[in-house]
Amino acid sequence: MIQTKVKTFSELSLKELYRILQLRSEVFVVEQDCVYQDIDGKDEKSLHVLGIKNNQIIAYTRIFKPGDYFKESSIGRVVVAKNERQYKYGYDIMKASINAIKDYYGETKIKISAQIYLKNFYNNLGFHEVGEAYLEDGIPHIAMIKGLPF
Repeated sequence: MIQTKVKTFSELSLKELYRILQLRSEVFVVEQDCVYQDIDGKDEKSLHVLGIKNNQIIAYTRIFKPGDYFKESSIGRVVVAKNERQYKYGYDIMKASINAIKDYYGETKIKISAQIYLKNFYNNLGFHEVGEAYLEDGIPHIAMIKGLPF
């Protein structure tokens, strides 16, 4: 199990912000070989869910209230360090993110843009596919919703 913390952008230390951007770059740009604009101006309006193990950020998401990204509340930039994935921390960081949306925004309906290969992972967390697959930054994605009605 990892320790989780939820912080606003202004509450992040410079060291935390640097590690978050480093982790996102390691996975989304280098590992997935995808050139895209990670620093998109949305970090300032989101809440940041940090997954911490041995005083290191090894998992992360950012969450949005309804209307800030999608019409529904949402979770994005879901990432776990490659050498930590064997411990299934993706479930821990996602559960913490789902709970944070409920606690901070009073919402239970959540929309995500999921990479297709992770569809079963999100199904296990209660998300269901909506619509057709699409390309986002050259990677196949599908919209998924958690919470009824959908």
